[in-house]
Amino acid sequence: MAPSVKLETKGLFGQASSVLDRAEKMILIVDDDVALMRVTREALTSFLRCEVDTSPNPEYGFELALKKSYDLFIFDFSMPMIDGAMLFFLIGKVYENSQPPRRLPPLILVSGRGDEQRAQELLHEAGVRGFLPKPFAINRLLEKVKECVPGIEAAKP
Repeated sequence: MAPSVKLETKGLFGQASSVLDRAEKMILIVDDDVALMRVTREALTSFLRCEVDTSPNPEYGFELALKKSYDLFIFDFSMPMIDGAMLFFLIGKVYENSQPPRRLPPLILVSGRGDEQRAQELLHEAGVRGFLPKPFAINRLLEKVKECVPGIEAAKP
């Protein structure tokens, strides 16, 4: 009788599946309104195949944007210290000057002050792909995300 051989494949398949899982799109939300940020994350992960990182703190959001690769940013326009537009600009400068340069994902701005002139002007800036005044309908958010992230898939039930 031949000796039995146990084949260890767990590690191999674990690595392969993590590469395949990258089909999930990555989204970063930075908003000091923690309740809205949580609802937004829950809606995105429930209806779309994506992974969502969140931060109520723009400085930590900046660190996340430097450590990971995202397909979309959703930033609050009005936050203390650094607003969403400034955060996007700072991340863009770092991405532009990194070696090799990194692709800056599109930005959706959200704000409780939808009539704010500066927020409307930002829609003409490169990379700013949308503006959602708070409160916004989840369907409107999902439509905007689908516009900004080609190939994002619906979540599997």
